[in-house]
Amino acid sequence: MKILKSLPAKLLIGIIIGVVLGLVVPESVMTIIVPVKNILGQLIQFVVPLIVIGFIAPSITKLGNNATKMLGVALVLAYVSSILAALVSMVAGYTLIPVLPFASQAEALRELPADVFGLAIPQIMSVMSALAFSILIGLAAVWTKSKTFIALLQEFQNMVLDIVKKVVIPILPVYICFTFSTLAYDGTITKQLPIFVSAVLIVIIGHYIWLAVLYGVAGAYSGKNPMEVLKHYGPAYLTAIGTMSSAATLAIALNGAQKSKVLRDDMVEFGIPLFANIHLCGSVLTETFFVMIVSKVLYGELPPVGTMILFCALLAIFAIGAPGVPGGTVMASLGLITGVLGFGADGTALMLAIFAIQDSFGTACNVTGDGALTLMLTGYVEKHNIEKQNISIDL
Repeated sequence: MKILKSLPAKLLIGIIIGVVLGLVVPESVMTIIVPVKNILGQLIQFVVPLIVIGFIAPSITKLGNNATKMLGVALVLAYVSSILAALVSMVAGYTLIPVLPFASQAEALRELPADVFGLAIPQIMSVMSALAFSILIGLAAVWTKSKTFIALLQEFQNMVLDIVKKVVIPILPVYICFTFSTLAYDGTITKQLPIFVSAVLIVIIGHYIWLAVLYGVAGAYSGKNPMEVLKHYGPAYLTAIGTMSSAATLAIALNGAQKSKVLRDDMVEFGIPLFANIHLCGSVLTETFFVMIVSKVLYGELPPVGTMILFCALLAIFAIGAPGVPGGTVMASLGLITGVLGFGADGTALMLAIFAIQDSFGTACNVTGDGALTLMLTGYVEKHNIEKQNISIDL
């Protein structure tokens, strides 16, 4: 059937097969699955900096003299979305947490077999380095009017597109299948999730509420139907759930956004890769709610309101610099968790554990929210009569 050949169907099938495998296969089979999963994951992660450079730098050159302005607008949109999501989550925490039942600690996970291959495929540079490189190189090419280098960046983009279409997209369902098999095998799905199931459900509902707000605002501002963007984000949402990485989902997000009839192609090419690295509204919303839960569980009280407001403001900044990889937001903000909130080793460990439980859904919210911000960018350039560039990209 044709529907079974679609990307969403392949992703769903991969998730189902992965969970079943993780629950029934013996350790000997997992000894094979674990290294293959790690190799595929490293291959995807290796391509991520190339995607960032291949899309953002050429996009900046096509924006011409408007590049600096558009970067500023994008940063403001990402920060405002993240801090408002954090503040909404904080209010929900003070309202709901006092009436929730808590577990004192998480169950231990079953240990996965060691990676017998140990094959390492390091990135040529970190995602954040690639982002900084793309911005600086793109701006420098605009400032110097380097036609040769601008043409070179366009050729590089075409090469990256082929890598995405012929390598990344075909292996994603397999990678997601093996990822879920490891989650099912070590007990994350069957043991850890029920401990904080109430909190996780609240957070996921919060993700949907915040996405509704973002797309509602984007539609009102741009004067376009936001559903024409949102309806194309199913594959990206499912991919984010499987990869737990905004960066690793970038290719699928671009593929979906390009299908929208209301997003300008140049804004998709510029905004989606950029927001994948700086817009982490779902992760920020989640972390804010969870640090309040950990504080209540371990220390018997919620943090003071003033402390939480400071935490939210700084967390939104840290999120802009967080890598778009699994757990990137909470890892980048460990200094805030210990410094601002005063968590000790136990609090930090528990925070990392429960954040990992829902990390996939937070990432899916991040990725889907990028479409709303890109719709806002489209509205901005049209309201300010910024000329559309001739861009034709088909993922």
